[in-house]
Amino acid sequence: MNAKIKPRRRMRGARLADAPGVAMRALLAGALLCGLALPGPLAAQAGSELKIAYVDMQRLLDGAPQMAAARERLAREFAARDAALKQDQGRLASMETRLREEGAFIQRDEAERLKQQTDALRRSVERSRERMRDELTRRTREEADRAFPAISEAVAEYARAQGIDLVLTSPVIYYNAKIDITDRVIDSLRSAGAE
Repeated sequence: MNAKIKPRRRMRGARLADAPGVAMRALLAGALLCGLALPGPLAAQAGSELKIAYVDMQRLLDGAPQMAAARERLAREFAARDAALKQDQGRLASMETRLREEGAFIQRDEAERLKQQTDALRRSVERSRERMRDELTRRTREEADRAFPAISEAVAEYARAQGIDLVLTSPVIYYNAKIDITDRVIDSLRSAGAE
């Protein structure tokens, strides 16, 4: 009988000998995140109390003065296109009303021509609306990306000034409202903008 012995494959990642070290590091990281008391010399290194705060990033972006200014810029940038779209929508509504109310009383070829014009204008309005929505989404994302570094730095500055060790951002499963610093960071952004 010619049996083949398969060589043992090495495990990827941590070796078994490293397991206690990996477990200890995971336990230490978990303890730091949960704010648990650390034994002996580790407690002296970490400080007596770990201060954790929470920031709702969506609320922060919505309330930040940088984003309010960006929304105003975008409103000015898209005002002409929005007005033209509303004008086309008004023309479309009046054409549809005319077709509905007078369609039975006008000649067949005139009614057909009016229906074709109405359909063409409807497609044009829908395309324009779609393009404008896509462009507005892209520009809003660009403005948020431009403002995000300053907003992130404001969170970090506030945390350093208040002696906060860790700031968690959304989404989180649970947080107590007493550690939410979102409104205070928004206030600091507004006061920095006023200066």
